[in-house]
Amino acid sequence: MEHTIQNIKSKLNIIGNDYALHRALEKSIQVAQTDISVLVLGESGVGKEFIPKIIHQLSYRKHCPYISINCGAIPEGTIDSELFGHEKGSFTGANNMRKGYFEEANGGTIFLDEVGELPIATQIRLLRILESGEFIKVGSSKIQKTNIRIIAATNVNMQYSIQNGQFREDLYYRLNTVEINIPALRFRKHDIRLLIKKFSNDFSDKYNMPSIQFTEESIRYLEAYSWPGNVRQLKNIIEQISVVEINRNICIDNLKEYLPNHITSIAHNEKIYSHFSTNHERDFLYQFLFDLKSNLNNLKNLIFQWIKQDDVFLKKNKHLIEKIFGNIFHSSIYDKKLDSIYQLVNSSSSSKDNIHNEMSVNVKKSDLNSFSLQEKEIEFIQKALIKHRGKRKQAAKDLGISERTLYRKIKQYGL
Repeated sequence: MEHTIQNIKSKLNIIGNDYALHRALEKSIQVAQTDISVLVLGESGVGKEFIPKIIHQLSYRKHCPYISINCGAIPEGTIDSELFGHEKGSFTGANNMRKGYFEEANGGTIFLDEVGELPIATQIRLLRILESGEFIKVGSSKIQKTNIRIIAATNVNMQYSIQNGQFREDLYYRLNTVEINIPALRFRKHDIRLLIKKFSNDFSDKYNMPSIQFTEESIRYLEAYSWPGNVRQLKNIIEQISVVEINRNICIDNLKEYLPNHITSIAHNEKIYSHFSTNHERDFLYQFLFDLKSNLNNLKNLIFQWIKQDDVFLKKNKHLIEKIFGNIFHSSIYDKKLDSIYQLVNSSSSSKDNIHNEMSVNVKKSDLNSFSLQEKEIEFIQKALIKHRGKRKQAAKDLGISERTLYRKIKQYGL
């Protein structure tokens, strides 16, 4: 499998060794030989368009048409005609019969990029194709058949769109038989250096100019940036610098001109939290929840140490205890001392799994159910495994969970 992934990366010029990226490529290879529908999720600019190309090229449909459609770029009034075709005279300007993309791509693959932008009426037509392979041209009553594979992609929160009546739930589940997630660039910090080198060389060849070189300090500066535009933004920045800068050795002062709103941290700088986009706010909230989970585990260890000592230890760590349980020192809990504290710890943090469950419940109570805690948990697990080179014991310790729990989650999420 690894050899195949490397071949695909080389063929399609995909740069990066991130675990989550490799996992996405691996899933693409696995589903290619089937006709199962695939939904590709990821922020704008992460490179979602590579996935349907991989699937099509490795499928038995590879010699048939492959059509990529940006659903958000087609006006609502003409999108049905574009997708399904129309009969002559079916509307003003329809001077000739026209085949739609689903007819043109018969036998092949259609990639519906930004599928979340489709109008509800068009979604109903698309659902019919997915269920029966049937469609009707605009202005016609004749049912036609098509044999295609549909791969869709979106950068919007589909659960939120469903809840707000913007996307049909039945269509979502038809499209999302297999879900492939493309990680954002801010979660691929170790790939940024590779991407910088690749883009610098590419633009050197394109514009017949010496390749730009970045100082180590400037590279770290780029690695710390949040990259809201992901790989696309990084590529554009490198292209600008390649063309504009006369000095080919790029330092931090040069970069600040191109990245004036530099953000050094997404998860830990609360002062700039209000300036984040919705995605960044979500990242902050998830990081906070996982930090809280870690604090609860630390509290359990703290209490066990305190049992062996006296009240001085409890007072010394007042801040940590109050952070998790509230103002414990002004309640009856403190008066009851050891027995109540021990009971409180056991009921709240006797199991790391219970802590995770409590976190999930709290997310719902805070009306954060539109966010996927599961997706974020997967990301944190992946990052921990990469950091410790697949060593589960160390990764579990870093995550604040038991090795057994980590093993179960790896199996559960197919990591």
